[in-house]
Amino acid sequence: MFKKIKKIPVFFKQVREELKKVNWSSRQELMAAVRVVIVVMSLLTGYIFAVDIGLSKLIQLVLK
Repeated sequence: MFKKIKKIPVFFKQVREELKKVNWSSRQELMAAVRVVIVVMSLLTGYIFAVDIGLSKLIQLVLK
């Protein structure tokens, strides 16, 4: 059990070293990616909404 406890500081040191190697995105790249996500999600939401309304109307016509 004590061996596992002694490994904790080593683990965090390794994590810190690996995080220094990460190529972080710039603010401009991040904002561009956020815009793309918002646009795609809006389009998908609109599409799913339209399909849902269309299928609801179709089912109402069939059941009448």
